[in-house]
Amino acid sequence: MDAALPDKDIDGTLFLINRQNAVSELYVPPVREVVANGMNQSMRDDAATALEEMFEAAKEDGVRLSVVSGYRSYSKQATIYQRKVATTGSEEKADELVARAGTSEHQLGLAMDVSKNGSSSLTERFAETEEGQWVYQNAHRFGFIVRYLEGYEEITGYSYEPWHVRYVGREHAAAIYASQEPMETYMTDYKLQVYDFLIHQDTNEVLP
Repeated sequence: MDAALPDKDIDGTLFLINRQNAVSELYVPPVREVVANGMNQSMRDDAATALEEMFEAAKEDGVRLSVVSGYRSYSKQATIYQRKVATTGSEEKADELVARAGTSEHQLGLAMDVSKNGSSSLTERFAETEEGQWVYQNAHRFGFIVRYLEGYEEITGYSYEPWHVRYVGREHAAAIYASQEPMETYMTDYKLQVYDFLIHQDTNEVLP
């Protein structure tokens, strides 16, 4: 079942969280502080290690990145959401920009918002910067994907966020990057392939 439903394994790297798939306010993953330039932020250990490697590789390429927002508790996400409702004037507008508590990838400890060095600003203009382009072209090498792609807002449920990276592991990150599809579409295709494999394994089984 873990192989067939990796998007339901909350402790795995492919757990799919979005508006349709929420987690309890009681869910708190084990996280540690990320040793990287920027604000003090935390992630799950596997994601943190990968992000540190990515930042170091970027630095070697002359690109300086900064961490802005990593793990967020259920209550912190609730506060952020309510603040966005207040500034936009409606829940409908807020929903396009911020996840409600229990539906944010940040609660998993697998997501990080990144920016150029010396800035905490998170806007679509990041995609046009040297830093944003480096992240998009290289994040998959370290197991990350740019989670909310432009043009797929109806599928992901969120506006384009070139600054938001999500850890899924190197193999899947490379496949998602190559597909140019959002995680929702990739996971549907991936599970169909797993189901097909399991069905054929069962069909081809030789009985005594």
